[in-house]
Amino acid sequence: MPRLRLALLPCLALAACAGPRLVSPSHFGAPTRLSCVPYARAVSGIDLSGDAYQWWDEAAGVYPRSQAPSPGAVLVFAPHGGMRVGHLAVVTAVEDAREIRVTQANWLPHRIERDQPVVDVSPCNDWTAVRVWYEPAHALGARVYPTYGFIRPDESTKARP
Repeated sequence: MPRLRLALLPCLALAACAGPRLVSPSHFGAPTRLSCVPYARAVSGIDLSGDAYQWWDEAAGVYPRSQAPSPGAVLVFAPHGGMRVGHLAVVTAVEDAREIRVTQANWLPHRIERDQPVVDVSPCNDWTAVRVWYEPAHALGARVYPTYGFIRPDESTKARP
């Protein structure tokens, strides 16, 4: 038994050095049955339809589109891997030129997450490639996701992030 205790000592010492865990921004979010499309429509006031990735083309000539984030704008993710219909997230804050916060539905299945970090990792700083906070790991996810850009509400549309 003493040998087992001696063997565990280095493990306990390392665990003590690990420091505090990061505090998660949403604690896994609120439950929902909504997908990202009706949720983004309700939160942003942008009245488009179709799958998430279709919003980019549908917004042309109807809503302003941009490669720069602003609060209330909708970030449109392109289809990628298992995300066959893309994804939508509404910008709640611009932290700096390469980081925003978003609110979104169904990034984690059946959850609404608020004020989640999203980081621009595109080489030209044009928000065409991003990494998204992954709540279960309490860190940015390892995957890089392609995006089209941001759709901004027009003046008659009031954003409600």
